[in-house]
Amino acid sequence: MSASLEKGINALKEQVDSSVAAFFSSCVHCGMCADACLFYTETGGPERTPINKTEPLRRIWKSEYTLFGRIGKLFGLTKPVTDELLADWETLVYDSCTLCGRCSMVCPVGNDIAAMIRKTREGMAAAGHAPDGLIGATKRAVTIGSPMGVKFPALQAQIKHVENDTGMTIPVDVVGADYMLLLSSMEIMNFPEFIEAVAKIFDKAGVTWTISSEAFEATNSGIQIGVSDIAAELVQRIVDAAEKLKVKTVISPECGHAYMAIRWDGPNLVGKPFDFKVRHILEVLDEFRKDGRLKTTGKESQRLTYHDPCQISRRGGVIDEPRNLLNMIADDFVEMPDAGKMNWCCGAGGGVSSNERANEIRLKVFQRKKDQLDEIKPDAIVSACSNCRIHLEDGLEEYHMEIPLLSLTETLAEHLAD
Repeated sequence: MSASLEKGINALKEQVDSSVAAFFSSCVHCGMCADACLFYTETGGPERTPINKTEPLRRIWKSEYTLFGRIGKLFGLTKPVTDELLADWETLVYDSCTLCGRCSMVCPVGNDIAAMIRKTREGMAAAGHAPDGLIGATKRAVTIGSPMGVKFPALQAQIKHVENDTGMTIPVDVVGADYMLLLSSMEIMNFPEFIEAVAKIFDKAGVTWTISSEAFEATNSGIQIGVSDIAAELVQRIVDAAEKLKVKTVISPECGHAYMAIRWDGPNLVGKPFDFKVRHILEVLDEFRKDGRLKTTGKESQRLTYHDPCQISRRGGVIDEPRNLLNMIADDFVEMPDAGKMNWCCGAGGGVSSNERANEIRLKVFQRKKDQLDEIKPDAIVSACSNCRIHLEDGLEEYHMEIPLLSLTETLAEHLAD
C-alpha cells in the first residue's frame, strides 16, 4: 500500500462516526436521491447517483466497523478501497457533485447524503485524488489568503476606485464597528460594484462597518476540497480578525458556500462558539428593512425571477429574506419552479467551478436550469451568490439565452431613496 493511499484510508476511517454508521445502516437503496440530483437527471448515468458517490466511505465503514464486513475482509470477500477505486471515483465526487444538498432533502430516512459525500472528499483529498484546479486554489488560499491569488493591494485598488467614483470612504481596519464585511475573490475582481452597493446602503442605514486587511476573503477552499484542517485554518483567520477589530457581526457576502463555512460549519471547525454574530448580507439587509433603515424608491418594470443559491437557501435557510427585499423593488416577480429550499442547483458550487475538468458536465447539466427559465420566461435573473452569477452567465451563453444577471444587493442600492 502506498503512503498516499494509506493516508487516504486513514482519513476515511477518521470520518466514520455515529452519523456515518446510521447513514449506511439505514439507507434503503430506494433511489429517490437520484431523481433529486441534476448530475443524474441530465446525464442518465447510474454511476452519478448521490448514494453511489459515497462508495469509498461505505467500503471503509463496512470492512472496518461491521461484523460481516470484518469477517468478509478476513476471508478476502470484502471489496477493499484501492488507489484505482479512488482514482475512478474522483470525477464522481468532485466533478459530479456540488454538495447542494437536494438529495438530502428527499431521503425518506433523513440521511444527509451531501454530508457523506463531503466526508468522502476528506479521504480523496488526503490520498491525492482531487482536481488540480481545486488543489491549486486551496494552496493559494493557505499561502496567499485567496483561492484566486488576490492580495490586499488588489482590494485596495478596487476600494480606491469606489471611493473616487462615489466620494465615500470605505472603512478598513476600524475597531469597534457594528459589522465586518467579508468578500469573495470573485466580488473583488469580477463584481466590485458589490462593495459600492454595500457602502451606499450602510451609509443610508447609519451603521458602522469595516473590512479587515488581514482577513477579507470569505471563500473557504478547505470546505470545497474536503480538508477540515485547512477549512479550520481559514475560518480561524476570520475569527482572529473579527476579535481583533471587536466587531459585533461578521457579514458573509453574496457567496453560497462561504456562508455555510463561516456561519454553520465555522464554530465546529475551530472548536468553540464565536464571540460575534455571523449573518449573510441578505439577512442584514432584511433586518435593515424591518427596522426602517432600508428605504427604496421606484420599481423594476422587467419580469424578475430569483435563483436560490443552494448553500444560502436550502442549507442555510435564507429563503424569505430575498423575497422580502425583492418585494420592495419588483413590480413583476415570478418564482422559478421548485423555488426556495427545493430549487435546482446552477451546477457550479462545491468547487466544481474551480475544476476545469468539470466544465463540460457543468454546462451539460445547466439544461435543468434552462428548463426552469423556459417555463417562466423572465426578463432578468436575480441572485445572491457571485459563483452562481458566473456560472449562470456561462450557462446562458452556452444555451444562447440572452437574460441579464442581477445582484440583489446591487439592485437594491440602485433603488435607495434619497
